Amino acid sequence: MSGTGKERWVTETLYEADGFTCAFRADKMLYEENTAEQHLVIFENRLFGRMMALDGITQVTERDEFIYHEMMTHVPILAHGKVRRTLIIGGGDGGILREVARHKAVEKITMVEIDPAVTEFAKRHMPQVSAGAFDDPRLDLVFADGAKFVEEAGESYDVIIVDSTDPIGPGEVLFREEFYRAAKARLAPGGVIVTQNGVPFMQGAELASTVGKFRRLFRVATCYMATIPTYVGGPMAMGWGTDDESLIAVAPEVLAKRFAEVDFPARYYTPDVHKAAFALPRYVLDLVENA
Repeated sequence: MSGTGKERWVTETLYEADGFTCAFRADKMLYEENTAEQHLVIFENRLFGRMMALDGITQVTERDEFIYHEMMTHVPILAHGKVRRTLIIGGGDGGILREVARHKAVEKITMVEIDPAVTEFAKRHMPQVSAGAFDDPRLDLVFADGAKFVEEAGESYDVIIVDSTDPIGPGEVLFREEFYRAAKARLAPGGVIVTQNGVPFMQGAELASTVGKFRRLFRVATCYMATIPTYVGGPMAMGWGTDDESLIAVAPEVLAKRFAEVDFPARYYTPDVHKAAFALPRYVLDLVENA
């Protein structure tokens, strides 16, 4: 946090060691605490609305969260086409949960969040993100270490969405090969895992590391992209791992039919955007192909 007089700014520290920061003015501070796991701050900014940061890294903003949450969720679910069970690792703000819950054919949603404080304060100070999804009867909310959860014997899932923080602090374990291997063991046949892999222009090593590990585990290991203004430095990458080669090649007309059948409003996702998201620029292809 920084500021002059009464004006306070929340500084994005993710790239500070590399010589770059940006800052958001905290027009109104709503909450700030060192939880058992991390430093959490929730505040209001005139441009982005309510925002949440963990350990100096922006996690979610009221204005642009829909882009990230829609693309992390609808791409794997609509590519699969027959999802009944979904596992969310992380995602304490409830945005991924909200989008999964829009799919009425999903019978069970398991969500594993390591820090109860994140969920509690997001529900209290940013309820518009979850939009009541925490009350969905299909939800099984577990407060535990996501890496340990997938290592335990249990049910399998058609889609696993890893909505993690960056590989710093509590989120670091969710980028290890041991976690990906255990997660794969919890995937049902034809299942797919999707991961948050940062902005490849700024965090290329992170994406390359995940895709390299996926390549040792899955027949298909790649990523797709979406542009979220809050996550500075260019488009964001979502890692994609599956043994079902057909999921990445679903025709736009099939996606359109599936999208029409679920009948919910989307502000970013379209079937055409879905397909285009897998068309990677050369610098990202280099990271993926050389991982």
